[in-house]
Amino acid sequence: MNASAYELLMKGAFIPAMPLVLDSQRQFDEKKQRRLIRYYLESGVDGLAVGVHTTQFAIRDPKIGLFERVLKVSIDEMRAYSAETGRPILAVAGVCGETPQALKEAAAAKAQGYDIALLSPGGLGQLSEDEMVERTRAVADVMDVMGFYLQVAVGGRAFSYDYWRRVCEIDGVKAIKCAAFDRYRTLDVARAVAYAQHEIALYTGNDDSIVTDLLTRYRFGSGENQKTVSTRGGLLGHWCAWTHTAVKLFRRIKALAEQEAVPRELLELAAAVTDVNGAFFDAHNGFRGCIAGMHEVLRRQGLMDGIWCLDPSETLGPGQAEEITRVYEMYPELNDDGFVKAFIKRYAQR
Repeated sequence: MNASAYELLMKGAFIPAMPLVLDSQRQFDEKKQRRLIRYYLESGVDGLAVGVHTTQFAIRDPKIGLFERVLKVSIDEMRAYSAETGRPILAVAGVCGETPQALKEAAAAKAQGYDIALLSPGGLGQLSEDEMVERTRAVADVMDVMGFYLQVAVGGRAFSYDYWRRVCEIDGVKAIKCAAFDRYRTLDVARAVAYAQHEIALYTGNDDSIVTDLLTRYRFGSGENQKTVSTRGGLLGHWCAWTHTAVKLFRRIKALAEQEAVPRELLELAAAVTDVNGAFFDAHNGFRGCIAGMHEVLRRQGLMDGIWCLDPSETLGPGQAEEITRVYEMYPELNDDGFVKAFIKRYAQR
């Protein structure tokens, strides 16, 4: 990574996971995709993650062939914005598959100018932990890596503490995104990061515990052997909607990082954000509608024309639309509808 990207990563960045914009024929809508990316950039994000779960893994299917195209459109928009504003944007590329595929994707991302690879463990249950560590090491030889604990419900797997300890020994691993959706497993990652011999930034991907993660400082051991680690930033699918408001909340939490007391209001807000995420991600139906749910929120705001996914069977879960309506009405202070309305009008006049 260049110095500005590395500084952003280590300071703690706000990074939404980018959705894929399709038209009614389920074809890539490049024009609307560029507008959605600009919405994130103008909302104040520090980076953008492309080619990740929220972008739909099916973009890699040879019959669809969108992986490199979506990466290029996204990096072009990030570069254009940085050139206009002078503000650096951290470009994260999702990388998945067994080692040969992961190396190919990492090389493609690096060639396009991405800063770091978010290395997914999804769909690799046949590989041992030793093989997964060596896969990480191989990709880290190509470009810097953000390790990834993906929750079991959406294709991840459980890993031992020893696995994370060994991942954190790899010099090219600069960050770990913990999206285990499990407090015990989150502690495993935090402990491995705390005892790493080089600096590694801990990021939350626990969309069910965003505010709590960002407020938590983990302590391990005591006295001279004590180690502490805090969650520096987040890379979250939840942040791809109501983004402008979420950025402001993130900045507020970061400003409180060194204070000893946490305002009770933020703990109440943590529960509200989790409730909203439950609706957005279709938690009651085992996260079946997690991607379509985020599309539905963006559709209601006018940032998408529909909730279409590459897989026609991927849609809202039973009762999910009603749940999204409920949280919209229950937590109006969390949406950014006013900002989006002004943005769409301003963008149309470009």
